[in-house]
Amino acid sequence: MKNTALTEKHIGLGAKMVPFAGYNMPVQYEGINAEHQTVRTGVGVFDVSHMGEFILKGENALDLIQRVTSNDASKLYDGKVQYSCLPNKDGGIVDDLLVYRLDEKTYMLVVNASNIEKDWNWIQQFNTAGVEMHNISDKTSLLAIQGPKAAEALQTLTDVDLASMEYYSFKKGTFAGVDNVVISATGYTGAGGFEIYFENQYADQIWDAIFEAGKAHNIKPIGLGARDTLRLEMGFCLYGNDIDDTTSPIEAGLGWITKFSKTFTNSEALQAQKEAGVAKKLVGFEMVDRGIPRHDYEIVDAEGNNIGKVTSGTQAPSLQKAIGMGYVAKEFTKEGTEIFINIRNTPIKAKIVKFPFYK
Repeated sequence: MKNTALTEKHIGLGAKMVPFAGYNMPVQYEGINAEHQTVRTGVGVFDVSHMGEFILKGENALDLIQRVTSNDASKLYDGKVQYSCLPNKDGGIVDDLLVYRLDEKTYMLVVNASNIEKDWNWIQQFNTAGVEMHNISDKTSLLAIQGPKAAEALQTLTDVDLASMEYYSFKKGTFAGVDNVVISATGYTGAGGFEIYFENQYADQIWDAIFEAGKAHNIKPIGLGARDTLRLEMGFCLYGNDIDDTTSPIEAGLGWITKFSKTFTNSEALQAQKEAGVAKKLVGFEMVDRGIPRHDYEIVDAEGNNIGKVTSGTQAPSLQKAIGMGYVAKEFTKEGTEIFINIRNTPIKAKIVKFPFYK
């Protein structure tokens, strides 16, 4: 199992460590609910250094990205980030990812930890025009500082004006005395904040500086457990749960990152699917009766017929109610539609709601 540059810090702080995507990661410190509320109302720090980073460089870097991703990367400019996915040849998704334009010929792709090798091999097979590719995952640390107080907590550490940064933009600058840090106004919590990328050797220095600077704002370390409840309240997809090699971006409600103004892997089939309509769709639902939906639970109609399955579910800390996501047959996708989740062989009533759950 791999460690991040900060594993010893987490252990020292008493984190409960679990294996995740081949890494030894902190799942919680003081408890998922408390950590969740820290991020929603204040500021918390996630070590997400297990994520993968690839640098693509050269005259044909954009062309390669355009051919393998679903979104239109030609719309990017220096300092802009884009959410996208890598479609496979069968209508599913190899991975979802972020695309950073560092300059006209240099891009950084940020991919899921469990898919680093898979994504690298996938992109590499389309690299027919000599794009320089570097997998910098093992030497790069990534911290997500999330919450409404993130800008205030971090501002003394950098000359970059954090409060004025637009969502899905980034700047390179000095951070906590370290040069060349990528400071990105992105995140996976819906609570605002920043993600910062830097070389492993500076991990302890940057971690300590963040906690020192954030002391006045009661900054706390946050585990992957709260990351999951936070993203679920926003209706954000988790690869391996809500999207995978068998789910299409159209079914997953990711039509907004699937641009047919260019040709990319399987774009013709996906366009036909968009025009014809899909048989199942990813929806959000909240429980009407008591019960917590979990991954892979069956979704049924009032007569007990199978109409789909749960992909993610939890008791949402900010909402004080149980929520979930899942694929259902298209006739059950309308807001307000009654569905039932089979929990221990008992159909428990739920209803379809719009994303995000937490407004």
